[in-house]
Amino acid sequence: MIAETPAIRALTELGVPHTVVAHGPVNSLAEAAAARGVEPRDLVKTLVVRRADDDYLFVLVPGDREFSWAKLRDLLGVNRLSMPDAATAQAVTGYARGTITPFGSTRPWPVIADASIVGRSISMGGGQHHVGVMLEADDVIRALGAQVADVTS
Repeated sequence: MIAETPAIRALTELGVPHTVVAHGPVNSLAEAAAARGVEPRDLVKTLVVRRADDDYLFVLVPGDREFSWAKLRDLLGVNRLSMPDAATAQAVTGYARGTITPFGSTRPWPVIADASIVGRSISMGGGQHHVGVMLEADDVIRALGAQVADVTS
């Protein structure tokens, strides 16, 4: 059974059209994409990046790409970024690793969306293991006030 997660509540409250998709356990991004009926490039990962003490951001990256530390540092004008450990990521987002999404996060951290997702139908995490949401990337960008930039390679 799918619980109503903070992510799904937030999407509804924001008026973002979406479809919730539940699936069984998966062991890779490719398996998750197949379980949701999308190509790996349409499964968008949400990464949490630490800029400084108590300063984080979300980076939305398509499943077939890797995000570039150098491009992200240049975009943000910083010399150092890091990924928080799982406990810190959960503390600053409210979500366990593997379920993280900007929607319904405990704090509204800034969002950077890779330019390659613009104009596409995508799937993102639904805030619970084995739950995804299908939606339009442009709706995600608009609802989150995301900055669009080339941050992948």
